[in-house]
Amino acid sequence: MYLALAAKLVSRLFKHNFETAGARYEYLVIVKPYPIFVFPTSVPDLTLCFFNLIFRFVVMKEWIFRLTGFLCSLLSLVFGIILLSSRYWRLWEFDNKVVKLVYIGLWKAYYHQEFNISGSVTRVLVHSPVNLDWTISPEFRYAQNLIIVSILIKPFVLVFNSVAIRINIIKASIPEVQILCYKCCVLILLLSSLCTTLSVTWNEAEDLHGETTLDFPPTFPVRKEALIKKHHTRVFPIGILTATLSLLAMIIFLFEIRSLERQSKLKAYRASKQAHQNV
Repeated sequence: MYLALAAKLVSRLFKHNFETAGARYEYLVIVKPYPIFVFPTSVPDLTLCFFNLIFRFVVMKEWIFRLTGFLCSLLSLVFGIILLSSRYWRLWEFDNKVVKLVYIGLWKAYYHQEFNISGSVTRVLVHSPVNLDWTISPEFRYAQNLIIVSILIKPFVLVFNSVAIRINIIKASIPEVQILCYKCCVLILLLSSLCTTLSVTWNEAEDLHGETTLDFPPTFPVRKEALIKKHHTRVFPIGILTATLSLLAMIIFLFEIRSLERQSKLKAYRASKQAHQNV
């Protein structure tokens, strides 16, 4: 234990020597108005301090690694919700004086329409639900279902990951439970990333490079025959980013599983060795 020194208001550098238990130690102390930093100058103390810093760095690195996996899972869920509520799954441009652009989301379609109110022209954003009156194409229907599945299963990743982190916090020696939690996280994230990637890729391919059968209801203010251009949207890159975050979290959890399996084998080896010594 180092000798505690009182902090002074004026910063200055001095040496403090003292003797205890027949041994002499020398410290260089920087005294500032804020907490003191004590630097041991003897070789044994420097060695001890060095290994202490290494140990703290390793522990901190492990926690940063675990929390990064949790953060990637959480961000993947957030971006999945953004995809679900996005109005930019399709962006179609029409040769029409009333409606120029139609933004098609998974559940609603949006377009701007001009209204003459009290002699002034007002441009209003109108939305129409994507319901049974529409002609829903197969890729669009699959996109709706796959994104919902992806979002519904992701909260379980956060639950299992939180359980594994909690076991680390309370320092309970049950790596088998942690391994099971991380394996569940990996399986769920793999399924989620596949659902997200398939939905956005199929939608992008059919919309821009194929012949989609998605069509408006009879009451819609513009007909599909007036379509002149299909635009790229932000849905595809956001979907790929969402799947990438899921895969990154999955890789982190696989490393955690590998580390825990090594710890479990080492624990079993030590228990077996101890049992042989007791015989």
